[in-house]
Amino acid sequence: MQGQEAENDMQNLKLAEILEKAKAESMLSHEDILRLLETTEDQFGCVAQVARELREKYFQNKIFLYGFLYFSTFCKNDCTFCLYRKSNHSYRRYRKDRAEIIAAARALADSGVHLLDLTMGEDPLYHNTPQGFNELLQTVREIKRETQTPVMLSPGIVSPDVLQKFKAAGVDWYACYQETHNRTLYNRLRIGQSYDERMGQKSLAKAMGYLIEEGILTGVGDTHEDIAASILTMKRMEAAQVRVMSFVPQENTPLAGWKTGSHFRELLIIAIMRLVMPDRLIPASLDVDGLRGLEQRLNSGANVVTSIIPPAAGLAGVSQSSRDIADGNRSLEKIIPILNRMHLEPATRLEYQAWLESWPAHPACSAKGAVQCG
Repeated sequence: MQGQEAENDMQNLKLAEILEKAKAESMLSHEDILRLLETTEDQFGCVAQVARELREKYFQNKIFLYGFLYFSTFCKNDCTFCLYRKSNHSYRRYRKDRAEIIAAARALADSGVHLLDLTMGEDPLYHNTPQGFNELLQTVREIKRETQTPVMLSPGIVSPDVLQKFKAAGVDWYACYQETHNRTLYNRLRIGQSYDERMGQKSLAKAMGYLIEEGILTGVGDTHEDIAASILTMKRMEAAQVRVMSFVPQENTPLAGWKTGSHFRELLIIAIMRLVMPDRLIPASLDVDGLRGLEQRLNSGANVVTSIIPPAAGLAGVSQSSRDIADGNRSLEKIIPILNRMHLEPATRLEYQAWLESWPAHPACSAKGAVQCG
């Protein structure tokens, strides 16, 4: 018993040392991250506290808000984790036209979101026809003109020419999640898709002037080693926004019967990403646990609320295709009272724009808070 107590004391001391390094913004090593990933729920409070302190240093109490438009659920890929995989014929697909997309974008912009996240599966209508993306390019131009709101695009893998055209049309962010940086696990998740091509697409987009969002999936066979490697990879690739989502098994997919536990691991990874990358944007997604999971994710160090969806637009989510949408629980009217209760507040549009213009943040920004720089 005494030996176990001594071991626990040593582990707690090591955790305290790592948290002091994080506070000082000293680089955390792979080994440090592995130790953080061993944090228990009883120990989590002190880790989350440091994560919130670092968030406040860079962003004060300001939270960014992202509207989500999943405008096509058709996809030519067969990812084993995804409801919208091409082999799942049980799900009724939809594809929104230009007028519907613009109307939903306008409604979200009018509600006060800071960014419009335009997401699609790799829809063959766009990907497999010579003029496939022309309609979407025009849609993006009209959204930018009518809403004057930053846009994130998640179109999957596209040609360099198409990627450049979207940048010229006004797209600010390119999102293309790897899900994992373990190649073996990647090949089990993204069947028949090149790991290197997907990584290279993000490097290309970054060179074109896009801001990059990278994301990982947890609870799908990933190990501590995998997560530590992903966190350090996201840091090295200078992704401006980094996210993690818990895997939710989907009906009629190869992983439908996958056993999952609590979503504590997602909360812990959010906090660790904040310790390792204190100046990045880190989402608290409504897509896994809906509104009831928002406070936990914000308390873990997240500073972006994502997957805000208007209730009457006929739009779906990703991991939970319908959760909290019809009853309006993914609207700002329901989100802002939670922020207020937590002594947080929505950033202004000018503050979000200033952050975009300041990335990568100059050292002077760190001292007064990156949300104020521009």
